[in-house]
Amino acid sequence: MATNPPKGDGHRNGAVKERSQTQTPAGQWVKRDTNTGRFMDVKQDGTPFKGVRKER
Repeated sequence: MATNPPKGDGHRNGAVKERSQTQTPAGQWVKRDTNTGRFMDVKQDGTPFKGVRKER
């Protein structure tokens, strides 16, 4: 499997596992743990989390 060089520069290869995100009625994005279903984080700037799958 290919990797994105340079190694060790702190960026992620691929998606975040066991997480999903959805948008609240207020327009903020909230991150959820898919194992427990608990909400973890809310972004204040209105942009979605990078690398986290969106719920349908």
